[in-house]
Amino acid sequence: MLKPGMMLGDRYEIIELVGSGGMSEVYKAKDHKLNRYVAVKVLKNEFSDDRNFVSKFRVEAQSAAGLAHPNIVNVYDVGEDEGIYYIVMEFVEGITLKEYIMNNGRLPAEQALDFALQIASGIEVAHQNHTIHRDIKPQNIIVSKNGTLKVTDFGIARAATSNTVASNAMGSVHYVSPEQARGGYSDEKSDIYSLGITMYEMVTGRVPFEGDNNVTVALMHIQGEMIPPREYYPDIPASFEKVILKCTQKKPERRYLTASALIADLKRVATNPNGDFVVLGTNTAADAPTVMMSDAEMNSIKESAAQKSLEEPEDTGAYTSAYQNEQPTAARRPVTPQTTAPQSTMDEDFDPDDEDYNYDYDDEDDEEGEIPAKLPDNEEDGDVDPKLQKIVMIGGIVAAVIIAMFVMLLVGKAAGWFKFGGNHSSENEDNQSVEMTLDVVGMNIEDAENALKIAEIPYTVEHVNDDAIDADIVISQSYDKGDMIPEGSEVKIVVSAGKEEVSVPNVVGYAVDRAETMLADADLDVTHAYEFSDEVEKDHVISQEPGATQMVAKGSKIKIVISNGPETKETEVPDLRGKTQQEASAELQNRKLSLGNVTEEYSDSVEAGKVIAQSTSQGTKVNEGSTVDITISKGPEPTSEEVKTYTATFSGSITFTGAADSTNSYNVAVYYVVGGDMKQVLAPTGLSASNPTISLDGKTLTGLKSPGQLQVQYNGSTTQPSDVSQSVNVQISEE
Repeated sequence: MLKPGMMLGDRYEIIELVGSGGMSEVYKAKDHKLNRYVAVKVLKNEFSDDRNFVSKFRVEAQSAAGLAHPNIVNVYDVGEDEGIYYIVMEFVEGITLKEYIMNNGRLPAEQALDFALQIASGIEVAHQNHTIHRDIKPQNIIVSKNGTLKVTDFGIARAATSNTVASNAMGSVHYVSPEQARGGYSDEKSDIYSLGITMYEMVTGRVPFEGDNNVTVALMHIQGEMIPPREYYPDIPASFEKVILKCTQKKPERRYLTASALIADLKRVATNPNGDFVVLGTNTAADAPTVMMSDAEMNSIKESAAQKSLEEPEDTGAYTSAYQNEQPTAARRPVTPQTTAPQSTMDEDFDPDDEDYNYDYDDEDDEEGEIPAKLPDNEEDGDVDPKLQKIVMIGGIVAAVIIAMFVMLLVGKAAGWFKFGGNHSSENEDNQSVEMTLDVVGMNIEDAENALKIAEIPYTVEHVNDDAIDADIVISQSYDKGDMIPEGSEVKIVVSAGKEEVSVPNVVGYAVDRAETMLADADLDVTHAYEFSDEVEKDHVISQEPGATQMVAKGSKIKIVISNGPETKETEVPDLRGKTQQEASAELQNRKLSLGNVTEEYSDSVEAGKVIAQSTSQGTKVNEGSTVDITISKGPEPTSEEVKTYTATFSGSITFTGAADSTNSYNVAVYYVVGGDMKQVLAPTGLSASNPTISLDGKTLTGLKSPGQLQVQYNGSTTQPSDVSQSVNVQISEE
């Protein structure tokens, strides 16, 4: 598994894992050369070590890179970096068509028709460029967020089917064409068959054939009868059903011969849903030759059949989506009265004398329930060559002998005469041993145990942690296929218990750098999210998921939410001109702003007491809490001719009139108040029986702006005492 931040080819920076499948892992990455996001599909180690597979993979991926169409995921680059083989593709946000169907159930006919046209258009361009996909299925079709469908995995499909028949071709068995199921060649018409099965699933919400294992389903594709879609849902247009049935004919020559012909009929369905224009083909190649599988392919499929392997895990697609919030489940699919198609098997309608069933296998193959080397072609009878008739006659005699021997073996086994079916006794009865006939490495433990039990091979199971292999997958076996197991011994099967679990450290409240270090030290990966917070300091962790002390597998992703600090909101500065200071302050408070400094200026145009100007212009966006300064008008500035000043001249006295022995005394101060401005005429002076008179004669004040008012204070009070008389005059004159 690649780590975020890792560079491939000195160009592609790995950001995060977005999907994982049987053969590869898909990462979102940043192309630093072209400054764009891409999807990078990286081959898993078990395939990277296979030189033959890598060679085919690179050639086919480079061929796929030449395909450019809106309904094909573009391949940009193919590369290798220190043993890591990768494909760089267009990054599309969306989900697979398989997930889309599971989320939404069967699709309306109009939508299914639109989807089918898009898929067929992509396949048409590929076929015109001599590129056959060989693995068309909903899992390899991406539904983007804008509704565009894109076919993916052109490059990997051919390499997979060329090198890994048993695992990958069988992994797509629900969509495999009959010729592919037989192990024969595949061409453009194989893609059309698989697209027909995909259309069937779109309009019904199900695949046409289901079975207990891959072999059963593959045989149903070869000889099983498909229930027409309209038997499930009569609202499906008749012409659309015929298109699907034509695509899924058993014989390739009865299907649409090109994707272009299929597209033409799909367009006719769109304009005339009930039209009778689809021509179902007739058999024109009854004597077409049977394409035989290679020995390697046959052995691989035989092992797969004997072990009853389940489908290979399929790629989930290179793409994720904001609206893909949960794993889709089959429970969301529609329920109909008939839930499965008829279960066809090899035994149904089998006639050993029928030349169409020209099997070539021995009794050991039959014992183990393996697929015959040649599956039936179901072709019509033609003229028989005399030499061929003789060969068939001889073959029939040989087959009769083999069948007789097989019956004897079965009777002998039932009577206890023989011990076989995987356990082969040696001639030395004192040293019996059992042959290890299976290779269960890589299988799910449940399937491996079933296969071992069927083969009557004794075994024990040991579980160990493994960082590279998924849980419940067999890692190794103590005896290789073909080894003899001594009597009393057992095959030890080592099974992955998954990655070792670790306790998640508590990183809440830590600075992000420290939190990342703590999680890395615990062998955990980190993903980030960001939120505003008034309580948590900026760049510190607000929360984490999974929480502290939870046990998770090594390498698991831990999501930490990082504080961006208090949220800063902006507001618009109002127009304060012409308002009073009080009005301006209130308007700023309404906008979550504050009044700053207030200054005054003369203004000939703005009334005194109103705002002339503001420090921040009206309409400016500022952060909430900001301050705005204002300038208040003092009215027009007076001219020099208009300025008058006055002089105040004081006379008279203040006299103590109490008894000569009186102890009363007063501290007397005299002021002249002009417009609220108190100007001192006489500094505080004592008044008592010993100092009975204070004279104001000769006291003057100059530069007064206007006449004022005399104020006399006695011990700080303006109330005149009863034992004091006051006789003071003020004379005002202009200067």
